[in-house]
Amino acid sequence: MTRFVSFVRNGRPGWGVEVAGGVVDHGARNPAFPTLRSVIEAGALARFGEGAPDFDWDAADRTIPVTNPEKIICVGVNFPDRNAEYRDGQAAPPNPSLFVRFPRSFTAHGAPLIRPPESPQLDYEGEVAIVIGRPGRRIAERDAYAHVAGVTLANEGTIRDWVRHAKFNVTQGKNWDRSGSIGPWMLPFANPAQLDDIRLTTTVNGALRQDDRTSRMIFTFRRIVAYISTFATLVPGDVILCGTPAGAGARSDPPVWLKPGDTVTVAAEGIGELTNGVAEE
Repeated sequence: MTRFVSFVRNGRPGWGVEVAGGVVDHGARNPAFPTLRSVIEAGALARFGEGAPDFDWDAADRTIPVTNPEKIICVGVNFPDRNAEYRDGQAAPPNPSLFVRFPRSFTAHGAPLIRPPESPQLDYEGEVAIVIGRPGRRIAERDAYAHVAGVTLANEGTIRDWVRHAKFNVTQGKNWDRSGSIGPWMLPFANPAQLDDIRLTTTVNGALRQDDRTSRMIFTFRRIVAYISTFATLVPGDVILCGTPAGAGARSDPPVWLKPGDTVTVAAEGIGELTNGVAEE
């Protein structure tokens, strides 16, 4: 399947398709489409495919696939065992728990996650993410997949103690610069089998930490799109992170935080692997 990527080369942002040996620089060849988001907005992903590479990755820096989304919306507590990890005795919530993240809080595949000096509690959260292709408001669940352009992976890295700095929100702990990652590419969405029952895992230094299947999500991908679009208009390029399985470091006894030198890999069947090291700011 076509692997759409974004990058910076010679100081110029671009986008293209990753192939064996490098990248086909479709952005340079098609100035009418300056970003991957502009291709998604035009419904033109099918126009661009593989070919002879224009450069290899040594000549460019990978970025997150959609570099300028209007919205990045994250779903919390979306696997049954994850809900049980909270040990609050409450049943699964009736509606998705949501929060937003800023694009700057994510880095690319292959780049390090950054642990800030203010806290050692950098944690991982492996997730599947979807990219909106068609705008919509109050989208019915049965129509939700018609609004999805692509799928990718995310590590929704979190500074845990900052999540609890205030009474009602998690924004502070979820938006540290380069604390999470998205990538390595975006795959065009073709059919429900890409999402509905795939294995999602996270490893740290090769040790399995998270392992579940998307068929066990409390809120399905369709439900998530329908629910969010009830109150917010979804537009092309919006990214939705759809929840992480049990096994984050905060829930270990004692907690195990990411430290400089660690390597974290999020993997999902049919999508790929997203790998990042960890570095001190």
